[in-house]
Amino acid sequence: MGDQRSMATAAAPGIGQKDGAAGSGAAAVRQAAPARLKAALSKRKWIILVPALLVAGVIGYFAWLHFRPAKLPEGFASSNGRIEATEIDVATKLAERIKDELVDEGDFVTAGQEVAHMNTEVLEAQLAEARAKLGMAKSAVDTARSTLAQRVSEKAAAESVVAQREADLDLASKQYARAQQLVATGGMAPEDGDIRRSGFHSAKAALSSAKANVAAADAAIATANALIIAAKANEESALATIDRVQADIKDCTLKAPRGGRVQYRVAQPGEVLPAGGKVLNMIDLNDVYMTFFLPTDWAGRVKQGAEVRLVLDAAPQFVIPAKVTFVADIAQFTPKTVETAEERQKLTFRIKAHIPPELLKKYVRDVKTGLPGVAYVQLDPQAPWPAHLEVKLPQ
Repeated sequence: MGDQRSMATAAAPGIGQKDGAAGSGAAAVRQAAPARLKAALSKRKWIILVPALLVAGVIGYFAWLHFRPAKLPEGFASSNGRIEATEIDVATKLAERIKDELVDEGDFVTAGQEVAHMNTEVLEAQLAEARAKLGMAKSAVDTARSTLAQRVSEKAAAESVVAQREADLDLASKQYARAQQLVATGGMAPEDGDIRRSGFHSAKAALSSAKANVAAADAAIATANALIIAAKANEESALATIDRVQADIKDCTLKAPRGGRVQYRVAQPGEVLPAGGKVLNMIDLNDVYMTFFLPTDWAGRVKQGAEVRLVLDAAPQFVIPAKVTFVADIAQFTPKTVETAEERQKLTFRIKAHIPPELLKKYVRDVKTGLPGVAYVQLDPQAPWPAHLEVKLPQ
């Protein structure tokens, strides 16, 4: 019995080893099954994906052929550029504090619309002072005129005295002449003759004095006239000061010089600006254009007023009409805004093409400056525009 147990005990590991090997094989089979399944699925995915990629590539190629830009025919040229507009600065004429601003960034304004006010307290005080000086000047003019009238009256009185003294002199002269005859014949005493002679010279002296008074009256009249002129000059000066201050007060109401859109509020209410200080920056949406550059062989064929078509990157489905309004007289190197360094080494001419104002007025709220695009120029006026460059605008 003990031997049998020993044999059984000795045989147990063998049996256990056999069972363990069998278990390991089963586990290996179970682990290999998902890997084979994954490989099969991956193979099937590539079988599906490769044809799909081929189909997508073919579709993309034909789409590129369909949508690629058509080659320009003879008689046309193209170049890239950006939509620009004339910028306008609304600035204060005088050094003053901003009282308020009536518009904000992005607002549309019309020509003559009030956009800001400057403080006018100092100018109002200057206006009151100028008006007070005007009152004083007017009073001085009235006083000078009264003085003139008085001097004219004094002259008239002096002239009357002169006439009286001339009559007295005439009588004294005749009496003196008769006295001389009577004294010579003994008909009058010499003492009486002396009295007549003295009367004659007194009358003569009185006449001279009266004439001197008339001359003094003339001088007084001239002085009164000068005072009137000076008083009138002061009056005109006061009026001019009033006009100037009123003009300055009017200029403190800042108005838009043209219609357009406000880009920036450069300064804010409460800030003190120097003369010429900028308050707002705006763009004139009636003066919109694209600046672009063409090489010398093309630029030489561009004429003033030539037809242009603009296609913007942001809206390639639309074609905007324009006309050449400026062709530079001097060639320059292409600016850095052109993408490649090779292109920047070429000599080119700057050209501006303006969009018609009536078109801008219709689409004023759709205009965006700074948008890049391509300008197509008609070098030959007889060359017909290709179909893809026919004017096409949003409805």
